[in-house]
Amino acid sequence: MDSPDVNFLDPEGYVAQQQRVHFWRIVALMGLVVGPILVLTPLIAYRYRFSGNSTYTPDWHFSWIWEAAIWGGPIVIVTILSYFLWQNTTALDPFEPLPIDGEPVRVQIVGYDWKWLFIYPDHGIATLDELVFPEGRPLNLELTSETVMQSFHIPVLGGQVYAMEGMISKLHLAADRPGVFRGRNTQYNGHGFHRQQFVARALPETAFSAWLDTTSTDARPWSDAVHDRIAERSTLQEMTEGDDTGAAFRDVPGDLFSGIVGPMDRDPDWRSRDRRDASVEAGPADGPVATATGQAADPAR
Repeated sequence: MDSPDVNFLDPEGYVAQQQRVHFWRIVALMGLVVGPILVLTPLIAYRYRFSGNSTYTPDWHFSWIWEAAIWGGPIVIVTILSYFLWQNTTALDPFEPLPIDGEPVRVQIVGYDWKWLFIYPDHGIATLDELVFPEGRPLNLELTSETVMQSFHIPVLGGQVYAMEGMISKLHLAADRPGVFRGRNTQYNGHGFHRQQFVARALPETAFSAWLDTTSTDARPWSDAVHDRIAERSTLQEMTEGDDTGAAFRDVPGDLFSGIVGPMDRDPDWRSRDRRDASVEAGPADGPVATATGQAADPAR
């Protein structure tokens, strides 16, 4: 990575820009609460110091003005905060498409220990730890995990979303300009967690088209052996022994992602590779359990 951008306060996409506006709006509103406290506390301490000449009123106990300010101020601020929170939560729903022109680029993402697989189902290619997409066009992401829960995050483009085994999460992003951005898993998943990072590259349209053509012809062919190797617990560097030429693949099946999400369609005994191997070694305690489809399922499932 050539010093990729990581600062969420320096956004490079529509979602991150809206998040920055929301962030500073909240900071300003909370400043209305914290500011008077920081200013008035030393002033009150000075005004009512022991050697001061301020009026002493021991019988004072109530003021409508102060009562309205103490209760009314927080009520107004909380109401405004609630409105903006609702507005941004609905407007930035990760499952909803972005209001951006252009044909969306569809990418399916699978989390592993400790790497990310990016599948381009419309082009039959896939990459490891590198998300490539064109600038200025919507990026429609579908995410799942073939292991434990993981958290997908590209700070300068938008918020994070969780990826879980057997489920599909969605995220819609876009980049305003070409650039190299850093993404990572922010959910702890073992000793390789700190190295589960990836590069997101936003390219001009012509460069993206050229990349698709090159990858479709020059990348290594996909196979079940490649899938099994990726599913092993290792980082990309450990898997390729430092050789990144194995990080792109062609001839990827169009149903690879759906097969990972719904493994019962391809392997009734599938769980995850590590746990499957462990269950095979241990053996079922009471034999397989019949499912509604008539197939034998793992009793621990």
